Amino acid sequence: MSLLSAKPLQDDLSTLTQPLKKTSLEEEYSIIFVQTVEGVAELLEELTGLPTEPPSLYIDLEGVNLSRHGTISIIQIFVYPIKRTFLVDIHTLKGSAFSAPASNGSTLHSILESPSIPKVFFDVRNDSDALFSHYQITLAGVQDIQSMELAQRSFNRRCVNNLGKCIEYDASLTPDERKHWKSTKDTGRKLFCPEQGGSYDVFNIRPLSDEIIQYCAQDVQFLPRLWHKYDRAMSQRWKAKVEEEVRNRIELSKSSNYIPEGRHRALAPKGWA
Repeated sequence: MSLLSAKPLQDDLSTLTQPLKKTSLEEEYSIIFVQTVEGVAELLEELTGLPTEPPSLYIDLEGVNLSRHGTISIIQIFVYPIKRTFLVDIHTLKGSAFSAPASNGSTLHSILESPSIPKVFFDVRNDSDALFSHYQITLAGVQDIQSMELAQRSFNRRCVNNLGKCIEYDASLTPDERKHWKSTKDTGRKLFCPEQGGSYDVFNIRPLSDEIIQYCAQDVQFLPRLWHKYDRAMSQRWKAKVEEEVRNRIELSKSSNYIPEGRHRALAPKGWA
């Protein structure tokens, strides 16, 4: 993997992480690959004191069969105020990624469980299932963009949309951004999607390929656009319903009868249609 230079967050950050760079079609976003406990501690320092309105943290996970039945390979954290994406190497660090402390004692575990630190996901269910099953993390303070998109509609609410559809129609992509997004998405899927001859094991190969790095970083960087669009469009009544649905999704994902795959996942919550 070729490593491109990125402006370090602190003078010694480059010694703790692998700095990478993604060229956005609007601006440059740096990508930091965190693969040591020291690097996690440095990341946590950057997450201290961030604004909560709008949310600062936009999160996604990648893995092999991401759920209680599989593994977590990478956690992507896009930090909106500084326009940086951190890829935390869970495959290498395992539980130490969540327990390594910052100077103030905070950990990634405590941040993920904090109800006062908003964290934005897209369809939190399998992410929650994996985090709870493998690392005993009960997510709190979560905002779920998939639920927000459904709530703000003025038309049929029978089924939820996937992330690709939301980005394509609601992220206000320029023609160049759309071309780059589709190219990166298609290249990544060919590497990890079994239906296209790939394997999810590519998320566990070190060093990560540049193509997988770009794939991991790309979608999470569009989440703030979607959050702002949907948040503006929701009434207070629907915001309350979304909060309730997110709590229900997290509780369901922790239950013994949770099913991480299937057509039922596309259905709207009861009473929403």
